[in-house]
Amino acid sequence: MSTSSATVTRRSLLMLFAGAVALLGIVTMSGWLAESTGHYSQAVGRMTATRVAAGTLLSQLQDAEIGQRGYLLTGDRRYLKPYEAANEAVNDTIARMRGFAEGDAGASAIVERLAVLATAKREELAETIALMQAGRRDEALAIVRTGRGMRLMDDARRSLADLIMPADAQLAAQLAALNSQAGMSRWVATLGGLFILLVVGGAVWIVLHHTRNLVQAQQAIQALNDSLEQRVSERTVALRRANDEIQRFAYIVSHDLRAPLVNVMGFTSEFQEGLASLRAHMHRQPAGQDDAMAAEARRVANEDLPEAIGFIRASTTKMDRLINAILVLSRQGSRTLTLEPICTRALLENTVASVHHQASELRCVIDIAGSLPTVVSDRLALEQIFGNLIDNAIKYLDPARPGRIEIRGYAEAKRQVFEVIDNGRGIAPGDHERIFELFRRSGVQDRPGEGIGLAYVRTMVRRLEGEVTVDSILGQGSVFRISLPESPTLSLQRLADDA
Repeated sequence: MSTSSATVTRRSLLMLFAGAVALLGIVTMSGWLAESTGHYSQAVGRMTATRVAAGTLLSQLQDAEIGQRGYLLTGDRRYLKPYEAANEAVNDTIARMRGFAEGDAGASAIVERLAVLATAKREELAETIALMQAGRRDEALAIVRTGRGMRLMDDARRSLADLIMPADAQLAAQLAALNSQAGMSRWVATLGGLFILLVVGGAVWIVLHHTRNLVQAQQAIQALNDSLEQRVSERTVALRRANDEIQRFAYIVSHDLRAPLVNVMGFTSEFQEGLASLRAHMHRQPAGQDDAMAAEARRVANEDLPEAIGFIRASTTKMDRLINAILVLSRQGSRTLTLEPICTRALLENTVASVHHQASELRCVIDIAGSLPTVVSDRLALEQIFGNLIDNAIKYLDPARPGRIEIRGYAEAKRQVFEVIDNGRGIAPGDHERIFELFRRSGVQDRPGEGIGLAYVRTMVRRLEGEVTVDSILGQGSVFRISLPESPTLSLQRLADDA
């Protein structure tokens, strides 16, 4: 790194650090101010609610007293409606006041005194109303003339004043504190804004100072990009040639391996024919006349040599299948893809029909579920892909239960997904990726095969710009999932044309 770049980097880091510190300070101070403001606001709200509740209680007691006086003077029960409404609401008002005064011993004592006075006042009112309703109006008025109700109301007013005056004082103090907090918030915002402007100004200066170097670097990058496409094209051609050479090498090696294999198979046949002649000659000699060497020769001709020839034939047959598999894969890589719209349901119905007899013998039901999407792809490749997957599902059915294979498809994120689902043996979790490797198999090897089917499927699916995966639970079944593009890209078409 040059000295200039190092200097710019250090200045940028310093600016970022200063800005981060400023922002952290502003955020911390703002949080503290917000918390304090919230505390003050809660206190103001509680004081205001306490004051309102006190006024409401006094008004309710006065309404109850007015209703009582009107009823006693007129005897008209309509005057009792304000009394009854106020009498019912007093308890709720006192309960609210207790909640507002919670945590404040002085205020709680005043509220409890108000509750006692309110109860006594309502009892006095209720007693006079009951006497009036019993026709004893004079007795009711006599109670009123004693002045007990007036004294109770005076005591209630004094208690309310004792509650309201401290509340007013606290309210004034809290409002003053709120104003102070607001002034402090303005100062914090102003100073923080000025500091941030300084940081931004320094950052702009650094950016303008460094812009010239960036422009020069961009020009150099543009010069490199101008030649990038040509280099990519050249490397693509080189990779394609290397791939063609690998395919030709695989074909040549497989072809050259077949020549000595054919010789071994031919000489094995001649050896078996000579052994048959030898055994026929030995059978013409009575076994009882054999000496020890003749008996050993007879045993070798009848037991050891046929067994050895069987091993040789089995090995050469397996090697022949492996060579054929390599030839198939090498030829498939060079086959030209023919892209066309394909009705996958019709294609799968033909594939299922070709294995119907085999599936019926194994009591296996193959179901193509619902409607399937149409894709633009290579027909032969799809036939081989689905054919291998269905053959594989039939091959590894669980004999303990009736087999069932379901094929379904759906569209997902501009791709077409197909699933081949079976209830067969299943695949161990550690083999989910292994089974797609060439000549690799999973589980008990009690079915014929060389482990090339799924490797071939993955090769073909990838040529179609798709992907194949498996989800499986051992002993329950497997789901092979193929994801293909709705239509091939230009790169797939170009590779098909150049193959």
